Amino acid sequence: MERVGTLINKLKDQFEQQADPEKLAQTAQLLLAELQCKRTAEQVTGGVSVQMPSVVVSSPSPEEMPVFVNAGKPASKKEEISGWLFDTPVEIPTLVHQDYNVPETPVPLNEVIGTKKTELNDHLKEERVEVAAKLEETPIRDLRKAISVNDRYLFTHMLFRGDENMYERSVKTINSFSIYPEAQYWIQRELKVKLGWTENHEAVKLFDHLVKRRFS
Repeated sequence: MERVGTLINKLKDQFEQQADPEKLAQTAQLLLAELQCKRTAEQVTGGVSVQMPSVVVSSPSPEEMPVFVNAGKPASKKEEISGWLFDTPVEIPTLVHQDYNVPETPVPLNEVIGTKKTELNDHLKEERVEVAAKLEETPIRDLRKAISVNDRYLFTHMLFRGDENMYERSVKTINSFSIYPEAQYWIQRELKVKLGWTENHEAVKLFDHLVKRRFS
């Protein structure tokens, strides 16, 4: 009878705390099922009287009273077996009741990853091009430091006939000018004419571009 007393105390606590009628009904349902099991066990063993613990319960208002189906009528065989207090069992919500927006044709994961990867690569490529373009227009103070190792090798072998000393003297001279027209005049007279540079040569275009940045 320990469980019966526990359920009665629980029902009392829920009533005092003004719990929902649904919770009261569920506790009452469990209590009724427990009593029915006890009654069945007593009938099998010869019948033992059960004394219910005294519980003082204040009368609830009509709005708080849970509504029971077939109140005051003896329970049928079906109710005794099932233990339900209601003609219609309470529906317990499951995942079936949830509304999920599932696409009819799911997109393969590899296609999603491939699309995101392509978009990221395109974005990074655009950023690299933009940064490179800005660096190409940035003014430089020292022509010698602005020329990379690869460009120095290119200029030495393509424009200065492999003579590193001539390359160093020319860059130092160009670096010493104050304005671009002076450097341009000297390059035209001492380098392009004497060394036979052509204006459409890629190395010459790159060299001229670096000189312009030096005086921009």
